[in-house]
Amino acid sequence: MESAPAKSEVRAEGRTGRWLWALPPVLVLVLGFLYPLGLVVQQSFTPEGGGGSLDAYRSVFASSAFREALGTTVWLAVGATVGCLVLGFALALIIAFVPFPGARAVAKFIDVFLSFPSFLVTLALLFIYGTVGMANGVWTDVTGAADGPFHFLSTPWGVLLAEITYFTPFVMRPLLAAFSQLDTAQLEVAAGLGARPARIVRQVILPEALPALAAGGSLVLVMCLNEFGIVLFTGAKDVTTLPMLIYGKAILESDYAAACVVAVVNIVISVGLFGLYRVVSKRAGA
Repeated sequence: MESAPAKSEVRAEGRTGRWLWALPPVLVLVLGFLYPLGLVVQQSFTPEGGGGSLDAYRSVFASSAFREALGTTVWLAVGATVGCLVLGFALALIIAFVPFPGARAVAKFIDVFLSFPSFLVTLALLFIYGTVGMANGVWTDVTGAADGPFHFLSTPWGVLLAEITYFTPFVMRPLLAAFSQLDTAQLEVAAGLGARPARIVRQVILPEALPALAAGGSLVLVMCLNEFGIVLFTGAKDVTTLPMLIYGKAILESDYAAACVVAVVNIVISVGLFGLYRVVSKRAGA
């Protein structure tokens, strides 16, 4: 029979082994993420030009460019999230409950679409609605006009359209999963009692879909808040979001202290929204 000291040594060796296995990923996390993040935070409090630790924050918060970028970021993120929720819910309803050929293939394509980079969707929209895109080309060919009427992609509405187009599948995916677990007997009973489709959706399907809608909407809100590629590729010069402001301050103006301040603000908002997303996802069982 093994003695108590021997058992203690075995347990100690097991704990040591676990710590050794955990060390490599911890080092990668610290060196690859936490250390650079710490440098960003430090730089925001210690500007290269000298001054107080909060001078960069006061300067950034007092600038109209920061306030406009923050407002633009928030309204684009909220607007895109609302659009994705409405469009995603409608499309998920059709795919899940309206039988049509290829419904399963469409549902599979949504999974593939989630892997696409955001700039690819924006590039496709530029081919169609850009200044020299297909829509303007058809217009000039038919009317003989020198220029087409479609120039909205370089406006905030074009950015909003691109974000809704790209992020809607991120709402559809959890909705389709929720619909697949819905008891169809409830729908049959409601239809048998004479309920119209709109009432079935409102009173039977929507309550079951609310957790998935909340989880998908929270995720889209976080991603829209940090979206950079869509704004850049649309060429919307008058649309400056927080990520675009960070790019401008750091790369174009070499004002690294201001860029770090905006980055810290963006991180705080993003982490807060991600915490909300995790809470909602946990309650939704995602």
